[in-house]
Amino acid sequence: MAKTGARVKPFRRGLVVGKFSPLHRGHEELIRRAQSDCGELIIINYCYPEFDGCGASQRETWLAELFPQTRRIVVTAKLLRQHTFEFDVPANDASEAAHRDFCGFLVETFTDTTVDAVFTSEDYGAGFAAHLAQRWDQPVEHVLVDRHRIAAPISATKIRQNVHEHREWLSPCVYASFVQRVCILGGESSGKSVLARDAAARFATAFAPEYGRELWTQKQGQLVFEDMLAIAQRQIELEQSAARSARRYVFCDTSPLTTLFYSLDLFGRAHPELERLALRRYDAYVLCAPDFEFVQDGTRRDAGFRQRQHEWYLRKLGVNHVLVRGSVQDRLNQLGELLYR
Repeated sequence: MAKTGARVKPFRRGLVVGKFSPLHRGHEELIRRAQSDCGELIIINYCYPEFDGCGASQRETWLAELFPQTRRIVVTAKLLRQHTFEFDVPANDASEAAHRDFCGFLVETFTDTTVDAVFTSEDYGAGFAAHLAQRWDQPVEHVLVDRHRIAAPISATKIRQNVHEHREWLSPCVYASFVQRVCILGGESSGKSVLARDAAARFATAFAPEYGRELWTQKQGQLVFEDMLAIAQRQIELEQSAARSARRYVFCDTSPLTTLFYSLDLFGRAHPELERLALRRYDAYVLCAPDFEFVQDGTRRDAGFRQRQHEWYLRKLGVNHVLVRGSVQDRLNQLGELLYR
């Protein structure tokens, strides 16, 4: 028996279509309104050509995290080829008729159903709903939500012009996709952890601490082979978490590349997944020169080991890094020159 007083939703199944490049608070308001009015909501998302930082995998991740209870269709040319469909995703500037036909086809093909409501924040929605009603020979209502952008006075076009300036219109999981990851590497006692922490303070942002050192302390130096992959995975989790509270940059104290070095040094081998994670790309690599006096804190090897580690990083990074030297202040200045280029 239904609960007494439960709200009867006006629509059985609704549809929201968008490029979501990027997905912003206005889009979220539209989708939440559609969810509140529909027993089930279908979201169709495609964009061709795509915009920087707003690839299909990112859009799919944003939608899945923010609206897990919806049915989501993130369409790419690859998806269409997998289903042997012999046509392409319509270009962003294609005709309204092309987009209407494409969306109708997607609903029919990927959900095996129809909708009785279309939710938009644009005037085109009425014609879109009428097209679907004729296609399916059934009523399809258009619900216009915040057409004049009162609740969310922003557009994706404006956000793309300066994502960081308009970050307040993006949920943390969305903005994190635009935060630049700065990987700070260095041998033992080369000042990388201090640099990561101080750089975060100078740029008023977040940093991801070195998890390997934390686990080493917890286990009193008794690490086993299986710990290596776990360290790399946790390091990435810390980066992702820090990016959600960051502003423009997140400074990463080591990366899975560091864990790969220790796995090879301690055990003579590395888990294949760790080797894959060690290839993780960052927006910038900063290598700390071993020009600080070596300090033995009870967890480190010696100056010779530090130098060997430094040379290993040089081989792995090639020319794809900036070497910082001198005092902490000198290094912060060099880092600032890198980021403001």
